[in-house]
This record gives sequence, C-alpha cells and structure tokens, in this order.
Amino acid sequence: GKKLGLPAFREIINDIATGKYANIQLAAFVTACAGDHLDAEEITGLAQAMVEAGEKLDWGAGVVVDKHCVGGLPGNRTTPIVVAIVAATGLTIPKTSSRAITSPAGTADTMETMAPVNLSLDQIRQVVNKEGGCITWGGAVALSPADDLIIKVEKALDIDSPGQMIASVLSKKAAAGSTLVIIDIPVGKTAKVRSEIDAKRLEFYFKKVGQAIGLAVKILITDGSQPVGRGIGPVLEAQDVLAVFRQDSSRPKDLEERAALVAGTLLEMGGKAAPGAGQAAALSLLKNGAAWKKFRAICEAQGGFREPRPGSLQQLVTSKEEGTITAIDNRRLAMTAKLSGAPSRPGAGVFLHCKIGQKLRKGEPVFTLYAESPGELNYAKLYLEKELDEMFKFE
Repeated sequence: GKKLGLPAFREIINDIATGKYANIQLAAFVTACAGDHLDAEEITGLAQAMVEAGEKLDWGAGVVVDKHCVGGLPGNRTTPIVVAIVAATGLTIPKTSSRAITSPAGTADTMETMAPVNLSLDQIRQVVNKEGGCITWGGAVALSPADDLIIKVEKALDIDSPGQMIASVLSKKAAAGSTLVIIDIPVGKTAKVRSEIDAKRLEFYFKKVGQAIGLAVKILITDGSQPVGRGIGPVLEAQDVLAVFRQDSSRPKDLEERAALVAGTLLEMGGKAAPGAGQAAALSLLKNGAAWKKFRAICEAQGGFREPRPGSLQQLVTSKEEGTITAIDNRRLAMTAKLSGAPSRPGAGVFLHCKIGQKLRKGEPVFTLYAESPGELNYAKLYLEKELDEMFKFE
C-alpha cells in the first residue's frame, strides 16, 4: 500500500523483463496497480522504468510522430489509414501496435490480415527508412519487454488499468523514438471511457507523464457512442480500411472522417499543414490515391500485401423491433464478436448494417455474424438470444 518511486519501479520492471517473477507474482503486481491506485509520479516512474528496460530507436529526425487510441470502441481502425496519410507527406511515423487485450481486435491483429507484422528491430528500421512509416506488432521487438509480459497477464485477468495503460502507451512511444504523439480518447456510455470528466483526467495524466519522459502529447476527445466503421473483428475491420483507401462508394465515412481528423492533426503538429487545414489535407491524400499507394508500399516493405478474407460461416441478424435506433451497446457488440471467434479467428466478427439515427422496420438487417467454426457461431447466437434486446435501443 506504499507509494513506489523510480528506483523501486526500476527493480520491479527489470525483474519482470528478466523473467524473475512467476505469473502469480505478476498478477499481484497488475492487480495492485489496477483502478486509480497510481498517481502521476508513479505512472511516470513506471513509464520511465519500462523505457529503460528495453531497446530504443533513434531516427535521426527532429520530428517523429505517432498516435494511439485508448480503445473501448469497436471498429475505429484508424491507424493504418493515419500512418499511410502521414508517411505520404514525408513525416516519420514508426507505429508499433498491440494485439487485442480485451477487445475483438487490436491494430496488429487487423494489420496482420493484410501484411506481416512480426518484424525485428532491424526490419522495422529498414521499412521506416524506406517508406517513412510502419504498422508492426510491438510484442515482436524488445522496445518495452516488461510491458509485453504485463499485457499477457492483463489479458488473462481481463484488466485494463488506466495507470498501466498510460505507462504502457507512452513508454512504447518514447522507445520507438517518437517526439509528437496524439492520443484519441473516445467517450461514450458503453465505451471504455464513460464521461468527459474521466477523459479530462486521462488527458491530465497523459500530458504530465508524456512531458516527463520527453514527449509532446495532444489529446483528441472523440465521440464513443457507437462503433466506428462497419466491421468488428480483424478481417472485417481490415476490409473497412481498404474500402476507405480505395475510396469505394460504400466506404464507411465515419471511419474516413475520424482517420482524417487524427492524421490531419498530426500533419499540423508536424508542420505539413497549416493550423485548421490538416483534416482537409488528409482527405485530399485519400481522394488522390497517395495514401493508398503509400499503404501498399508499406505492406510490400513489411513482406507483401494480401487481401483479407472473412469467415465462411455467416448468420444474418434482423431487427425484432420497428423504429429509430437511439443507442448501440459497444460492449455487448464487442462480446458478440469475441464469442464468434475474434480475434484468435481473424475472419470472425460482426458486420454492422445500421447506425444510431437510422430507421429500421421489423425483420430488416441489423448485422451479420461471421465465424470460422460452427461451435463459435453457436456461442455467439446463444449470447444474442439473451442480449440482442439490450444491444440496440429504439424509439
């Protein structure tokens, strides 16, 4: 119950990184730090210790940008789009991403359906030096080795602690050589962050800890009331990303706009767009094909592009009610996608056919379930029998 300083965190993180703790001891550390048990000074100490325990990249560039979303919002797979837009302007953006901890897909899971993500540090250097950006799995390299072990325990315990999350995110940004970082915090009743007050508290800690370890951090507090895009699950989210890159007429405009907002803000921070003109510049790079060209080049540099394919088993879920959708439960939708097999089965998940504000008649499509095995499809269907009425609210 006592406060820990940097020397204590250094000892703990070094012991974790060198494998001196059993899983039960790791679990005790994770649970002791869960909730709001860490103050700003302790989070800074934890982040600094994590950076010191791993490798550190140096790009020899004055400005290196990066982004992160705190999660809790199904879909919202902006990272591949943001990286391609930003790299297309000549900025450096070495994005190391995580796999899912408690969600149906992490950025690394989604990217892996389109290109290899398990790259070594030397391979990451080669990709970034050639293309200006990458989208790889952070767990494949030793940028923050203790954090990767902590994440495994968090996943098993289904814990996503704010203090550890901040230390985890910022330590990896610092280790990756980033200087300017955007943090996207979606706020909604069924998102990870439930209120503006909670978002502002996270903003305070992200900025304070970031400054202490040499990062300039900007926060975007965004709408987390419903999923972003149509797909929930690695392959289905990848298909949304590709639809935006290819500028398909049916592309999810909400995903496009959100990615352009994040990318545009990075362009402004990095001096590639005038203040207030970043989002328009980002959208222009999508429209003229420059972002799509850069994304393909990044994929090829990482080992080759492949077209993602969804699970072969499908089940259409239709509306039991008639009216206008007033609310969508992010958590129940995410659980449905997980029960169908995501993320361990990349082709599994949920494809949405509706959004808040849309009018539906009884029997019209709400979403399609995808699975790779009959058993997992049935798990999801059994869950829906109990929870579908709570997933969508009508008036």
